[in-house]
Amino acid sequence: MSGDVFTSWAIREALAEEMRRDESVILLGEDIAEYGGAFKVTEGLLAEFGPDRVINTPISENGFVGVAVGAAMCGLRPVVEIMFMDFVTLAMDQLVNHAAKFHFIYGTPIPMVLRLPAGAGRGYGATHSQTLDSWFISVPGLKVVAPWSAADAKGLLKTAVRDDNPVVFIEHKLLYPKKGPVPDGDYTVPFGRASIVREGTDLTIVAYSKMVDEALVAADALAEAGACAEVIDLRSLHPLDDVMLAESVAKTGRAVLVEEGVRQGGVMAEVACRIMESAFDYLEAPIMRVGSGFAPVPCAESLERALLPSAANVLAAARAVLGR
Repeated sequence: MSGDVFTSWAIREALAEEMRRDESVILLGEDIAEYGGAFKVTEGLLAEFGPDRVINTPISENGFVGVAVGAAMCGLRPVVEIMFMDFVTLAMDQLVNHAAKFHFIYGTPIPMVLRLPAGAGRGYGATHSQTLDSWFISVPGLKVVAPWSAADAKGLLKTAVRDDNPVVFIEHKLLYPKKGPVPDGDYTVPFGRASIVREGTDLTIVAYSKMVDEALVAADALAEAGACAEVIDLRSLHPLDDVMLAESVAKTGRAVLVEEGVRQGGVMAEVACRIMESAFDYLEAPIMRVGSGFAPVPCAESLERALLPSAANVLAAARAVLGR
């Protein structure tokens, strides 16, 4: 695979490559076999790998995530697709109390990946549109990643499959059709390293997943007004890249932090604290956070749009931090 490809294709290719490389990699989830998954990410994998490795499950998230934990304990490397991130609520006991803790309790690795299609923007309503990323970063034993680019989606997923710890892999639904260059060959992207997607000197904008798009639009608008914003894509939510965050803020002196989830108790609340601890002396203005309003995601397009953070919100926060 080379050139610009859809993010969904990049994820599928990562799964296929890892399944070819390691026969212990199996897939589980609702309608992932013949149907190819709700978002067609696993389409075609059944034909190549068969029903013993691409396994349809009942509509029972707590059941099949529990099966994945047991399979991981017994030497397999399950990759579980939860149809919508919202439904992970039904499997929190298996994920938080079993998968995340068994390594500490029993000394056994739990090499499993939980793929979570997340985010709003399609009018799916309150129970199919949530961004629950912040729930997982405070759980010892879980690693959490959320790619923005197609290349990172492939590279991070391959890293996740090879990891001996449980990984929460967050895929924004609106990024599946997004195209981008993906390198040929076997490559991985390490956890704990953010990416500078735009260099800048006047302001640091930190985002991840779909919000990187909004951050880049805001950065373009700032450039037209004579301000040079640096845009950082976190990629890895736990572990975080504390070094890059500190270095960027030390350079620019200002920071705006953007996420799709609600601001209260969000991922960026943790990022803001890390920046305060490591780069407080370099800050020339208070850190500002941008996120969704504190309400369930509505179905109506106009209400959903009003609730979600946008490039306009990022731009307004940046101007406030810059004093312009």
